[in-house]
Amino acid sequence: MSKNSNIQLSIVIPIYNEQGIIPELVDRLESVKVQIRKDLQISPDKVEVILVNDGSKDNSFSVMRSISETTAGYRLVNLSRNYGHQLATTAGIDVSRGQAVVVMDGDLQDPPEFIIELYRKMLEGYDVVYARRKKRPGESIFKLATAKIFYRILKKITSFDIPLDTGDFRIMSRRVVDVLCSMRESHRYIRGLISWIGFQQTGIEYERAERFEGSTKFSIGKMIKFAVDGITSFSAIPLRLASYLGMATAFLGFLYAAHAIYLKMFTQETIQGWTSMVIIILLLGGIQLLSIGLIGEYLSRVHEESKKRPLYVIEDIYENVSRKKK
Repeated sequence: MSKNSNIQLSIVIPIYNEQGIIPELVDRLESVKVQIRKDLQISPDKVEVILVNDGSKDNSFSVMRSISETTAGYRLVNLSRNYGHQLATTAGIDVSRGQAVVVMDGDLQDPPEFIIELYRKMLEGYDVVYARRKKRPGESIFKLATAKIFYRILKKITSFDIPLDTGDFRIMSRRVVDVLCSMRESHRYIRGLISWIGFQQTGIEYERAERFEGSTKFSIGKMIKFAVDGITSFSAIPLRLASYLGMATAFLGFLYAAHAIYLKMFTQETIQGWTSMVIIILLLGGIQLLSIGLIGEYLSRVHEESKKRPLYVIEDIYENVSRKKK
């Protein structure tokens, strides 16, 4: 159900340990508001910025609380702990009231000024306009290569189109947001969920900047978890591959056994060697453990979903000088 609100545009920004970037981020957002009024005839009082504090351990919460309580148009969603980027983004989208909702990162790699281009493109009749990265300066060769491989594998194994080389930076219409808010799965891959929803979607290219300050909070471990969530959320192919691998090794084992029996019965030769036997046992054992691990990964997700816990807990929402309890 669409939200009853006169807000035309919501800008959702998850924040984790970015105290040095927040003042610059807000300054640029204020400039963007002025430009939006000039170019798109949208009054600043019809634009809301939703900052989501994802359990920051630095001074980010205090900085954002001060801004939200003293600056019109800013709301701070303070989560009870760190839930991760995707759930923090989900929390911001859930409380958004705009007829259009922008999602962007808070490290200024996604330029706030590009919001205007996204909105203009959406006015051509699109429900989703995603920002496609032309370049990714400041990122390691390893990260660039693994990201490229992951996105192409994911595109191949899913039954719908997930655009390549895009992040979460995009604008969505209210009807897409309403559907997205109704999807409450725990292991979230938001860009995949949005692609699954459908409607008219397109992308426009932009130059991604380097981080304004500090280092990325997306560690290798988080990258792996993100990739696993993306693959297991939208494809059962890994399970099928485990089955095919099991059948293939069983067939090869049958051929090897037949060969050994033939040599024993019809020739003077026998297959000897402890080493070869150990190699075969280790190979089969590894394949079995891999298959069990894949099955366990899917089962663990079924287990998580069956608990029906809330995706996140909001400590409070701060807005201007009033505090609105959630």
